[in-house]
Amino acid sequence: METPLSILQRYWRHGQFRPMQEEIIQSVLAGKDTLALLPTGGGKSVCFQVPALLSNGLCVVITPLIALMNDQVGQLKKRGIQAVAIHSGMSRREIDLYLNNCLYGHVRFLYVSPERLQTEMFRARVTQMNVTLIAVDEAHCISQWGYDFRPPYLMIASLRDLVPQATVIALTATATPDVQDDIVEKLKFRQPFGVFRQTFARDNLSIVVRNAEDKERKLTDVLKKVNGSAIVYLRSRKATQETAAFLNKNGIPATSYHAGLTIDERTRAQSAWIGNQVRVIAATNAFGMGIDKPDVRLVIHLDLPENLESYYQEAGRAGRDGIRSYAAIIYHAADIDALKVKTERSHPSVAYLKRVYQALANHYQLATGSGEGESFDFDIYGFAARFDFKVQEVYNAVKKLEEEGLILFSESFYSPSQVHIPLDAVRLYEFQVANLHYDPLIKMILRLYGGELFSSYVRISESYLARAQKAATEEIIKALRHLDEMQVINYRPANDQPQLTFVLPRQDAERLPLDLERLESRRDIARTKAEAMTAFATSNHTCRMMLIQQYFGESAAVECKKCDVCVARRKRDNLREAETLRQEIVLILDQRPMNVDELEARINPSDHELFIDVVREMVEEGELKYDDKWELGKAGDNE
Repeated sequence: METPLSILQRYWRHGQFRPMQEEIIQSVLAGKDTLALLPTGGGKSVCFQVPALLSNGLCVVITPLIALMNDQVGQLKKRGIQAVAIHSGMSRREIDLYLNNCLYGHVRFLYVSPERLQTEMFRARVTQMNVTLIAVDEAHCISQWGYDFRPPYLMIASLRDLVPQATVIALTATATPDVQDDIVEKLKFRQPFGVFRQTFARDNLSIVVRNAEDKERKLTDVLKKVNGSAIVYLRSRKATQETAAFLNKNGIPATSYHAGLTIDERTRAQSAWIGNQVRVIAATNAFGMGIDKPDVRLVIHLDLPENLESYYQEAGRAGRDGIRSYAAIIYHAADIDALKVKTERSHPSVAYLKRVYQALANHYQLATGSGEGESFDFDIYGFAARFDFKVQEVYNAVKKLEEEGLILFSESFYSPSQVHIPLDAVRLYEFQVANLHYDPLIKMILRLYGGELFSSYVRISESYLARAQKAATEEIIKALRHLDEMQVINYRPANDQPQLTFVLPRQDAERLPLDLERLESRRDIARTKAEAMTAFATSNHTCRMMLIQQYFGESAAVECKKCDVCVARRKRDNLREAETLRQEIVLILDQRPMNVDELEARINPSDHELFIDVVREMVEEGELKYDDKWELGKAGDNE
């Protein structure tokens, strides 16, 4: 008899479950609808993948994140588990093939974006599938009280009517009590259901907030005090590039990452950082989801996040290995006003939404009633220039139209080159005999990529095929296109352009089906969340981890003892100890300069956070100074 642990050991090579995973899995196996709130990096996917593998049916996984969807499908296939994904950007025949594989093949997991749930093709096929589990990832998206509301999530409940035998598991890292209640209600949980919450407190994470006039100088100070891999989050693409350049100039190896880079540029930046070839990655919030790097020691925000949900997720990417790590916010007073302005601009007027929607329809030459489910490459800069819009205002409008369920916008979409052979082996052989010019290429494709080509789309490399055929890559691409036109293969070239999909048929812009009451409510919710973020950053009297716990509805009676507020309070209570540390630091640095780790090892303080805070204070007061080797010395000695 297989057990959850034996499945975990066989496919994941883990000897035991993480906290709460096994209880969640047992709830699902008992047939209970289940809500699981686990922190970023807490192993949410195992909570539905293990029980799905213990059943004899199919698990439908609903997630809005195409990159994460493709990543999880790839990870499952590496473990020998059959999985497919369908989402915007795929052709109708590709979706048709994958749905057939779910019906007649050995597919165990079907990943689907929420807007696909309402298509006739999906609804007609899913009733014929043996669906035993529905996993709703990023479940907070179902609630308009959440920070990332997506109306297509509201349609998930209707999927339950089509496959009433299926159990539902909803998973999220961030949900306030209102959002938790909304998830249970909107997904029509059946009694009795299970709710599992891990504490929002992170024992190994120290949160620090600094109000600084010179944010770049403060950034380098923080990076010098804390060793190890770091993420620096910024709001704009330009800022990520400027920050990476500044850090490199100051001897801190860094790279930048944002959705405007090509897939090759993003892959190079991500690989260099994961491989510790560079220490810092300066990124927009396009970075981080699905990234498996447990040894991140430091996450720094140089702009105030829009809400505490986003902040908690991003800060939580530090210290997933359980080792002491830090999350820092560096801001100045102007950032508070900037957040207010950004919050207001993120909610364009109804008139502006109609203008942008009409322009999109004109841009893609869509007649009213057409275009449902169609995806297009979307160059936001070219579009804005053509219709005389500002890029940021277009972006805000597109995101709001997405929130209203009219379109879907995938900023960092990437689809590798893929091939499928729709012919059977006999007909393919007949074609090869009749078309000897194509025979070597077809044989090479079959040799390299195998029999899976006949049942699925398989990722290929045109440049690899070109080297194997001793031909130019352009020749191979041309031949693949010709074979596609002759319907011998289905060839989908690589694409890394942002994608815009019309979820609904093109509407009359003047009668755009906008929920005006909901739009206004969402504006109010965003303001409230921004105010909570500001209050968190500017508070200096309550433990920061306790503030986070209280925000997410968790009663918190114990201070973390590690955040800047706790350390400052302890320093006030232990003035003598702090003064002793200052004297020891001066005595040791009188002998020679040394880095922070060496200095701490020499002193061996009983309170690590207090030591770090005293060093920071002495640097800010000009008593100590870093040299170009990141070594601390007395300020007079370094001049």
